[in-house]
Amino acid sequence: MSAVERPVASPCVNICALDEDDICTGCQRNVDEITRWGRMDNAERRVVLGLCHERAVASGMVWMTPKSSGA
Repeated sequence: MSAVERPVASPCVNICALDEDDICTGCQRNVDEITRWGRMDNAERRVVLGLCHERAVASGMVWMTPKSSGA
């Protein structure tokens, strides 16, 4: 029996407001990423999560990058 990969969880934190660049101030996704999330595969979702992290760092919301898991 092969293991089925679970869907990558949404980064939504229920703080839904768009900034002047149409980026959500809660999750750091843009409108297209938010509306397409349910139709994305896990690879696309991981790319979006990386973009969210980059946006959070650029905006000063995050000061450190995550440690590598070594995997």
